[in-house]
Amino acid sequence: MYANSRQIDSPQTGPHEDIERRVRRAMAHPLRKPVAEHTREAFEQAQRWLAEQDKPLWLDSGCGVGRSTRLLALAHPDHAVIGVDRSEDRLTRKHGELPDNALLVRADLVDFWRLALAAGWAPAHHTLLYPNPYPKARHLKMRWQGHPVFPIIMALGGRLELRTNWQIYALEFAQAIGHATGVEVTAEAFVPHGDYLTHFERKYHESGQALWRLECQLEHTPERYPLQV
Repeated sequence: MYANSRQIDSPQTGPHEDIERRVRRAMAHPLRKPVAEHTREAFEQAQRWLAEQDKPLWLDSGCGVGRSTRLLALAHPDHAVIGVDRSEDRLTRKHGELPDNALLVRADLVDFWRLALAAGWAPAHHTLLYPNPYPKARHLKMRWQGHPVFPIIMALGGRLELRTNWQIYALEFAQAIGHATGVEVTAEAFVPHGDYLTHFERKYHESGQALWRLECQLEHTPERYPLQV
């Protein structure tokens, strides 16, 4: 029932020509929009939980139903794994019990990342698994690499891993990292082994689609991105 996913259809044949300008603009003009109160409250609860864990943080951003958060926590019991997603419907679906070192948080990622950086969070690992590709060229600003929040993702630091089923998304993200930090990153095709981290990963792979991954080590650099939260 999973092997029915269609390839991404997009007029783009390569990375968007505007990616560098978008990143430079985001670096020069920090976000100033007010933080949603529900995300502020969710972050404060996560902050208290993380302090009680007293373990290195693994941030699982856009965790969907939380499968990846649970599997990462089981595989890395020496880390505190926080999965964040904006959808209450996805987060309330049951996909196995969470281990004690895992927490699911309903929050807006843009605001959550800003609060995390302002609070001094420095994740040891940060995963972005199969984000919405927004394949229309005019929607570049909605992809994380073209979004004004991108510099905050960079400033949080840690071992960052992105997975996607759209090569262009991975190539754009790699270029954006280079423009923002000077770190050279290569996006590579990969074949998942063992448990699929997400249901999307399983669906895409069993549909015969190529999967793409990039990993890089980023410095924690909150001083490069002054915040107003």
